[in-house]
Amino acid sequence: MRRFLASALLASLLATGCGGSSGDTPQSFGLRLIGQQTVSNAQMVDGTLVGGLSGLDYDIASGTWILISDDRSEKNPARFYTARLQYDAAAFSAVQWLGSTALRRADGRAFPSRAAAQPGDEVPDPEAIRFDPRDPGSLWWTSEGDRSLGLDPFVARADRAGVLQERLPLPAAFRVSATQATGTRNNLAFEGLSFTADGASLWVGMEAPLYQDGPVPTPGTVAMTRLLRYDRNGRVAGQVAYPLDPIPATPAAGKNADNGLSELLALDDRRLLVLERAGVQGADDTYRNFIRLYEADLQDATDVNGTASLAAGGFVAARKRLVLDLNTLGLAKLDNIEGMAWGPLLANGNRSLVMVSDNNFNGTQITQLLAFEVVPR
Repeated sequence: MRRFLASALLASLLATGCGGSSGDTPQSFGLRLIGQQTVSNAQMVDGTLVGGLSGLDYDIASGTWILISDDRSEKNPARFYTARLQYDAAAFSAVQWLGSTALRRADGRAFPSRAAAQPGDEVPDPEAIRFDPRDPGSLWWTSEGDRSLGLDPFVARADRAGVLQERLPLPAAFRVSATQATGTRNNLAFEGLSFTADGASLWVGMEAPLYQDGPVPTPGTVAMTRLLRYDRNGRVAGQVAYPLDPIPATPAAGKNADNGLSELLALDDRRLLVLERAGVQGADDTYRNFIRLYEADLQDATDVNGTASLAAGGFVAARKRLVLDLNTLGLAKLDNIEGMAWGPLLANGNRSLVMVSDNNFNGTQITQLLAFEVVPR
């Protein structure tokens, strides 16, 4: 945690070049769709297949974006991409791919796939990525771990070359267990990541409840997941319960459905944007996606850090307000949106926001980038 702690010593007013637009978000706002771009499922960059994009972030200094793939070194080594997204208030005109960077272990080796992993090897499941607003040389990313391999989720810092530098300590309650009594569910762990607006701490969002916190959402019931806040000493300084929506539709007989948190984005010291993504499987095995963006107000939420279980209640969860139901945008196709980040300020001074979909390397899905204007109300 040496570098994370060192960053804490920087002045809180440090000017930075990372982490999205520098404007403030108004207390009351909405989103206006500027436009979208889709990426070919055959798009190659530096010999790697573009897909599985589950997180992104913007670097003000260079005007470039990073986009992390959740490829578990199966198609190509675990990696992130660098790109330019060309848009203004009138149109989203192009995506320019600049390069691919492998995520690497501390010794510089690429992460292995499940098939190639040796005992003790880490097989990451990358989900979210952020520039460090107080350390221009650092990136932070999350992995959901792998319950079947006994691998815990983690939050890691890498340098700009993708080499692992440190991991934040994981609370015991989040460790995978041999039973389904405690810990994270498989593929339902650290999905969201956002630095606070001042860069002083780091929010991490669980996609779904811990086993001890109760069941996952159903078409008729909500579920409680957790948001963790790490301080610059690498300690979990607080946790908040966040209420996930019920699954918005019923799957076909014998088919699957889910709803979970897919990304976080800080607005100010008490508010977060939370992206919820639901998938409902039809009789033909295809999924219909339901994507909703909420504003979560943490002002009156109970700190549940140290609370063994959320199943019995006795706490105040974050309050949430619907900002946008993406299913109302009238898009020909709305795919599996998993990432979002602030972009550059528009010419009128308003913030921009970009979302990206994870196509799961599935030929029936698309990689979709949506650009929005943040409009004061």
